[in-house]
Amino acid sequence: MLFLKSVLLPFLFLGLAPQTTTVDLSAIIKGFPSNQGTAFVAIYRKTDAFPVFGKQYIGKAIAIKNNEARIIFTGLSVGSYAVAVYHDINNNKVLDKNYLGIPTESYGFSNNARRTFSAPSFAEAAVVVNNSKTINITVK
Repeated sequence: MLFLKSVLLPFLFLGLAPQTTTVDLSAIIKGFPSNQGTAFVAIYRKTDAFPVFGKQYIGKAIAIKNNEARIIFTGLSVGSYAVAVYHDINNNKVLDKNYLGIPTESYGFSNNARRTFSAPSFAEAAVVVNNSKTINITVK
């Protein structure tokens, strides 16, 4: 009897092991002035260098159709994320700026967070994702 308990007991607990839940974050991005070029979309965690492109958690380049872009980030852990997007109209893979450092290509952030003279903070753009969710972003 002791042998059966020692052999079967571990199998009884297999069904009680914690399950890893992942979620998806979808973004519908509108306001592109044209379908020309590419939308660069990046997702950041609090520990990433928001909103520096190249320092993101996940980044993707996607096509623009009918002046909008749609993207899904799959398999994310439950948590807070911020999304940044810019319209690379000339496909040079950078957000172009004028001589004062002001962007000349459209851009936007989750929560449509926007400041006048700087990028918003992570906290201003953060979205809590505890279930799969869709957000809307408008680029300007």
